[in-house]
Amino acid sequence: MNRVCLTLPTNRACSATITALHAEAAYAARHFGADVQLLILDSADDRTRTGHTRTVAALPAHQGVTVHHYDEEAQRDFLRRVIRKAGLPEPDRLLRLMLPPAVSYGACTNRAFLLAAALGCDSVHRRDSDSTYQLHAGRPVFPVHHELPWLGRPAAEASAAVTRTDLDPALAHRPVSLAGASFIGELSVDIEEIRRLDEAVYHDVVGLWAPGGWPEDRRRALVEESFTGAGTAAFTGDHSTLTLVDPMRVDMCNVAFDRAVYERVPLPPATDTIGSDYFLLHLVHDAGLPGILHNRHIENFHTPERRTDTGFPAYQRRFVKFLLSMLYFHDVYDRMAAEGAGLLDERQRVRPGRIVDFLRESTAVDRAENIWRLGRVDTAYRKLGGRYAAFADRLRAERGGLLDQAERDIEDFAHLTECWPALIKAART
Repeated sequence: MNRVCLTLPTNRACSATITALHAEAAYAARHFGADVQLLILDSADDRTRTGHTRTVAALPAHQGVTVHHYDEEAQRDFLRRVIRKAGLPEPDRLLRLMLPPAVSYGACTNRAFLLAAALGCDSVHRRDSDSTYQLHAGRPVFPVHHELPWLGRPAAEASAAVTRTDLDPALAHRPVSLAGASFIGELSVDIEEIRRLDEAVYHDVVGLWAPGGWPEDRRRALVEESFTGAGTAAFTGDHSTLTLVDPMRVDMCNVAFDRAVYERVPLPPATDTIGSDYFLLHLVHDAGLPGILHNRHIENFHTPERRTDTGFPAYQRRFVKFLLSMLYFHDVYDRMAAEGAGLLDERQRVRPGRIVDFLRESTAVDRAENIWRLGRVDTAYRKLGGRYAAFADRLRAERGGLLDQAERDIEDFAHLTECWPALIKAART
């Protein structure tokens, strides 16, 4: 029986999502005979978490589904045991990278990866608390329908089951390492208000996540595509493609990875940085590992706290840190693309040592491009006025610290990646 981890990291009220996720787990067990470890990593406040506990207690028992609901204290205890067992230096630093005091999209998923290893799972299937399943003919459209059958198996075996194959036959012996789709609905990044206020400012700001040397036409094309997912068209029927999956076509609320990927390389543990959990999508693509791209898109929505007086500057800071992180990640992505199959060992598994090398080499990149980015953000937000101008004042005061943090985040990622195989081994045993 295939044991899989269906996981939901959350820091907000999401009882309806927990109930829906349990239904997806039951679907996976019923239709595919899977042993589903449903893992809820709960970083919400005490009152919200208590509500989640009641929701979990009310879930009906289902054969093949085991529910795990861990608050941060339980997660911390688990991490301490794993880190101690791994015998690695700087244990306090590792604990901070795995469970930081601030929001980290990568770290919460890394905890799911380690717990999945401890639970003996073969794959991790991630969902988000600010999304929901589409309905078709009155029934939920579960992504696990396309995720479960083929992860970890040679791509050649999956070719007869997909609608279309767009994969070099020379790669057919490599394992299916990823299955995913995108989302419909609101932008994945909550910046629609900027576009409503000033379309030109929106294009200027969003274009800052492109490499600095890109020509304007290519930058504008990226802006038009960015954060839009699969648009707004509702699901009408299944379509799936066996391919090297374009990272722009998958969202981390709707993705599954084979253990041979996430047990080799973690996600960046950067705090307060949107998009810090997308690294493995690029790695799978650039290493030439096959995946299944399907169209069971999840419906995205935004929760209101991002627009409150306290939530707004915090969220905008995460967006700016994302822009700054791209100076380093574009450098790493270029190196990974050039390396290609060299990223894999003789068993077609990712070589984490190469990733560590690329990350450390990227920290030598000139910061001038990021100084330019901060200047462009400052100008753009002052044009918008109001709370955007007020945020620009705060950003100016933090300028040097943000530049340092962006570089330090890459150094931390390199350190965690170097330690990762030992952490996985400790969790597995």
